[in-house]
Amino acid sequence: MEHTGFDDFLTRQRGRLGAGPLALIFIEDAVEVNSTVRHHLDASFEQILVFCPESIDFALKLSGRVHRIPFDVHAVGAVPRAVNRVIEAAPGAWMYYCYNAEYLFHPFCETRNVREMLAFHTEERREAMLTYVIDLYAGDLSRYPNAVSLEEAMLDRSGYYALARTDPANHDHPKERQLDFFGGLRWRFEEFIPKERRRIDRIALFRARKGLRLREDHCFNDEEYNTYSCPWHHNLTAAIASFRTAKALKSNPGSTFDIGSFQWRNSVPFQWQSKQLMDLGLMEPGQWF
Repeated sequence: MEHTGFDDFLTRQRGRLGAGPLALIFIEDAVEVNSTVRHHLDASFEQILVFCPESIDFALKLSGRVHRIPFDVHAVGAVPRAVNRVIEAAPGAWMYYCYNAEYLFHPFCETRNVREMLAFHTEERREAMLTYVIDLYAGDLSRYPNAVSLEEAMLDRSGYYALARTDPANHDHPKERQLDFFGGLRWRFEEFIPKERRRIDRIALFRARKGLRLREDHCFNDEEYNTYSCPWHHNLTAAIASFRTAKALKSNPGSTFDIGSFQWRNSVPFQWQSKQLMDLGLMEPGQWF
């Protein structure tokens, strides 16, 4: 379903967004747009909101569950501003956001859909879920110069770590149940990544409510939303398998000529399975068996 703009979408759909879950996909370029939308349709999101430049077209816009919304993703603050407007329009709904060439995986996603996972997460009195953005990259950049290949995707099997998240108001005490996570290409090629963009944690799944706001750092104004688990046991986490960093590093003139390959001794083929991500410790099933 096509809309003339964001305001048009909100006017026509405000009362139809329901309890979700909604997927908000922000299209930065023409790479793997259809596969990204298809992946999240298959995950059983109720509706897919595709924020897309007018110059980019894709076949799945004709699906009744897909809304194509003309949008300048590259404008300053565009993504949190759009997410926050949808939060205002659909309080109580579960939402998820990502970019093109990113693919959500959650524990046991081959046999259980995202609605089942969020129902369990809600029963555990959680209103947000930590996701790790796991970098994918093509193994052979001479064959795939934009670093994107679904068939020959690689990922790092190690090199991930976490640091305590400091409280600006009290540097002697880190924030409770919050960590800054690092690893992947943003760690190995950190000289090309601004410091404020090196983290790989994102609160990508959350339940909207009045007054909730997403910040530029992928965290929320409610600190409990930014925690990785509740106080009494481990909770579910999910992962976003993402080509975004790899294609950015290969499209940026400041880095592309310095990178002949993303492969190193800890590169392994990505199997497109949740089990691999859980085995590598990149996803937590919590109490969901």
